[in-house]
Order: sequence, then C-alpha cells, then structure tokens
Amino acid sequence: MYQQHWTASLTPLMAVGVALLLGAGLIWASGASVLEAYGGLFAGMCGSWQALSETGVAATPYILTGLAVALGFRGGVFNIGAEGQLYMGALGAVVVGYAVGGLPIWGHLPLALAVGALGGALWGAIPGVLKARFGAHEVINTIMMNYIAIKLVDYLVKQVLRDPTASMDRTPAILSTAALPHLFGPATRLHAGLLIALAAVVLVAWLLDKTTLGFEIRTVGINPAAAQYAGMQVARTLVCTMALSGMLAGLAGAVEILGLYHTLPATFSTGYGFDAIAIALLAKSRPVGVLPAALLWGGLRNGAGLMQVRTGVSIDLINVIQALVIMGLAADQLVRALRRRRASVA
Repeated sequence: MYQQHWTASLTPLMAVGVALLLGAGLIWASGASVLEAYGGLFAGMCGSWQALSETGVAATPYILTGLAVALGFRGGVFNIGAEGQLYMGALGAVVVGYAVGGLPIWGHLPLALAVGALGGALWGAIPGVLKARFGAHEVINTIMMNYIAIKLVDYLVKQVLRDPTASMDRTPAILSTAALPHLFGPATRLHAGLLIALAAVVLVAWLLDKTTLGFEIRTVGINPAAAQYAGMQVARTLVCTMALSGMLAGLAGAVEILGLYHTLPATFSTGYGFDAIAIALLAKSRPVGVLPAALLWGGLRNGAGLMQVRTGVSIDLINVIQALVIMGLAADQLVRALRRRRASVA
C-alpha cells in the first residue's frame, strides 16, 4: 500500500521530467541550444523577483480553476465548463465593481468577490441539476454552456455594458474600492488574489477531508450506487458538487478582474478553464497537489516569452511540453489498466 502511494505521488514528477526531456529533443532537432532555451525558460519562471511575481500572477487563476475541476473529479463529475463559469464570475464582479458606489473597500470588495463566486456557482449548478434530474451528461452540457457564457459576455460587453469613452470593447473600470490590493506595491502586478487562491486550497482540502459534505462528495464520486444505498442524497450531492466547482471557477474570474484587469474586455481569458483540466489531472485531483501543478503551468506560460527571445524557439513548444505531460499521465493509467487485465487473466 505504501509503495503504491509512493509510486502514485512520483508519477506526476516523472511525467513532467519525461516531457522536459522530449522537449529538449525537439529543441535540439530545431538547431537551438537546449541549455540556453531551458535557461531562458527557467529565468522567465523564477530567475528574478519580477519573474517570480509574474509567475504568481499567472498561477492565481490556474489554482482556482484547477481546484474547481479537481473538486468535480473527486465528486465523480467532469466539469469541463470552468471557462464559462470563469466568464460569468468575471461578469458579476465587474458589474458590482463599477456600478455599486458609496461603499467602503471592506464592503465593496467582498461584495464583488461574492457576486463573482455566485455567478460561477449558478452557472455550474445548471448542468448539475440537468444531470441529477434528467440524467443529461455534464460533459456535453458544460461544454455547451462554455459557448453560451463566452458569447453572452461578448454581447453584453459590446452592446450593453460597453464604456462609451473607451477605444476598445470593454466595460467601465471598477472603482478603487473594489480593487484587490497589490501585495508588494505598484512595482509588481502580484495582487491579493494569490492569497485568496492559497486560502481556497486549504479550504477545499478541509472540506473534502474533514466535513460530512466532503465525505459525501468523495463517496458519490467513488460509487454512487453505494452512496445511495447508504442513505446519501446522490442527486443533491451532485448539484452541490457542481455548484461548488463553479463557485471556485467564478471566483477565479472575479479575482482576475478585481486584481489584474480592473475592467472586462470582450475577450479576456487565455483558456484558464481548459488548462485547469490538465492541472487537475497533474494534481491527481488532490487540492494540495493543485498548487504546485498550477505554479508549474503558470511558470511555463510566463517563462516561454524569454525562452523565445533568447533562442528563437517557438513559444508553442510550451504547449507541446504541456501536452506531453498529460500524455505521460495518461500512459500511467494505461499501464495500470493493462496490469490489472493481465492479473485478472492470470
């Protein structure tokens, strides 16, 4: 048992290592220096205080959306809709941020965060209800609701909420009382959203491991029939899991708006909700594991630019490395399945 746990913990590290080695082969084949390319990558990730702070900025939404998807996985649902839930959270936060005035920061900022989280929770609860009530598959519904959310926000920003004084399609800027403070002053973009994300890791881990609701989520995720037989309300737990997952993704959108953008452009997300699936897989759906996985993902994104500047290696190599990491994780599952099949035949 201990050996199996140790092997499972090493699998993500092995997948990352193999992906980096294969990436090095691609760099070498292109004629560039592997040492210079990876030196630029790691310098862009954490080679200076500025680089480290930018990695924190990039990792913040990854932490929250990764938690959202991981929580869904633990509850037996595949929340592929974190991107749409992030958009709805951003929409709720920006409207409260610029439209609600006269409040002090200790009232305005929590309200904007709460509305953003609520927007994501409601958007996540809809496919949860459809699954619990009608048996509709959450993967299809969440994918479709991504498109609805993205296009809805695009329409509202361009046609209803657009700032008439702006030269681009965006909403009015939020008030200063709704903005998340910078952690180290205006010299860096690192904001208090990182602290919110770190607190979310602790809270989700506590929820899953120490509460009755968390036990129900984990039990339903492992065996819904057994949970039903034990008297648990499986349908309610499914809806609750999707709502909590959506809440985390909505909070990610709110944090991005209140801490970084301070306005909502028509298209603002860089695919955080989709990358969150990879982060949750890399973390083995463990909340604590989401933190290093999100930092890695944010660091790779942040360091890719400097790698390209120093060596000319395409920034798309990072996408290749990330894909190789996921393939490594999938290969581990395939090997386990083949071993189980061989054992059953024997």
